[in-house]
Formats: sequence, C-alpha cells, structure tokens
Amino acid sequence: MNVLVPLLIFITGLIFGSFFNVVIYRLPEGKSIIAPRSFCPSCGAKLKAYDLIPVFSFIFLRGKCRYCGCKISFRYPLVELVTGVVFVILYIKFGLSVEFIFTVFLMSILLMVFFIDLEHMIIPNELVIAGLIGGIALFVLRFWFDDALVGDSQWYSPILGMLATSGFLLLVALIGLAIYGTDAFGMGDVKIFLYRLILGLKLSVISLVFSIFIGGITGLFLIITGLKHRKSHIPFGPFIVMGTFLSILFGNEFFAWYVGMLL
Repeated sequence: MNVLVPLLIFITGLIFGSFFNVVIYRLPEGKSIIAPRSFCPSCGAKLKAYDLIPVFSFIFLRGKCRYCGCKISFRYPLVELVTGVVFVILYIKFGLSVEFIFTVFLMSILLMVFFIDLEHMIIPNELVIAGLIGGIALFVLRFWFDDALVGDSQWYSPILGMLATSGFLLLVALIGLAIYGTDAFGMGDVKIFLYRLILGLKLSVISLVFSIFIGGITGLFLIITGLKHRKSHIPFGPFIVMGTFLSILFGNEFFAWYVGMLL
C-alpha cells in the first residue's frame, strides 16, 4: 500500500481533531466555535499558530501553556490522535469512496459526542442536527448509487434503522421514567440514533447491540470495582460511538457469522 495517502489522511485527521477540540470545549458552554481565536483557558492568552500544531505543540511545550505554565489537558492531543487514527482506519476499510466520506463525517460528529458526553453528560442538539443533515444527504444520494453500508437493502432501510433504534431507546427511556422516575437513557442518546440514516437497518441494529453490550460490560466492571454504584449515572453516548464504529468496520461480517450460526 502506498503510505503517502494514509499519511496525508492521518495528518488531515490531526488537523480536524484540533478543530474538534474547539467544539468540545466551547459548545457545551454556549460559546461560538468560530470566534474568538484559540486561547489558553487558564490565562486567556491568545495562542499563536506554532502553539496549535496538533500533538507536536503539546509535546514541545511538555503539556504546559507557553504563557502561564498551567497544564494543558491531555484530552487535546488524545482527540487529535484518535481522529487521525479513525480516519486512516476508515480509509483502509473503504478506500477513497463515498462510503469513506460519509463514515468520516459520521465518526467526526460522534467523536465530538464521545468527549462532550463523557465530560458533561449531554449531547448538544447542534451535533444531532449536523449528523441528521449528513444522513439526509446520503439518503438522497442513494437513489443514484449503491453503497457498501446498506448493500442490496431496500431504499427505506435507513429510515427503518433510524426508527427502530431510536424508537427502542425511547421506549426504554419512557419505561424507566414510569418505573423509577428517571429515564434510563437521556434524550440525547435517543436523538443520536437519528444518525442511522447513514447506516441502514442492519448496521443500525448491530450498532445498538454492540453499544448495549459494551455499555453493560463496562457498567458491570465499574460496579464490581466500586468505582460506580447501581444508581450512578453513566453516559451512554461513548458506548454508542464505540458500537457504531465497530458496526461500520465489522457489522456485515458479524451479521453473516451470526446468520451462519443459526443455519
């Protein structure tokens, strides 16, 4: 494989990840993601271009602000690195294709959801709307071409996937509200499955199964280790993100394996 293209995609991911950090920091606080220029959250100093080189600036500055010496959150290089790696993995999976473009778009939104929900336990409506717009765009384009995400499924498969997964989480949330007085899933978790317009029915259901499985195992581990108790609130958004990514990469193979086990 020519390493130049993956390298360029990785660098592009780092750059996008730097912007995602701005969104992750500012959006939950209701701040503009466009203005003002990037600044140190501790001292307010405006950052220069050489302070904002993805990953490398963090390493060169030893994780501290150049101007006040306060520690820089490790989340910044982590988001940049994860974004670059995710972009490259999706390129290896799909090559330079429409599927690559739309899965990169989907995972870009979901990566921001991951870190915002993990820190603030919210999923901003702005990200829900952005993901839905991308889903609608791909849904319309599918009338002119076939893609690997839905395969030979019917044209309405993405709509069924969106309704089935969002509807299931909404039902669970309402049952939890009726029994315990609190919803088992936040409405943000319900709304985030509107993105399933991009995936189609099969991958949508598989992503939900993966998300619940990963969330269940993680929750059980946290309870056993005493880090959380049964009534603790654990954000479900990060599990949805991981489940979605796994379904994009392995969902069709998992479905084929599962059907083969039944036959």
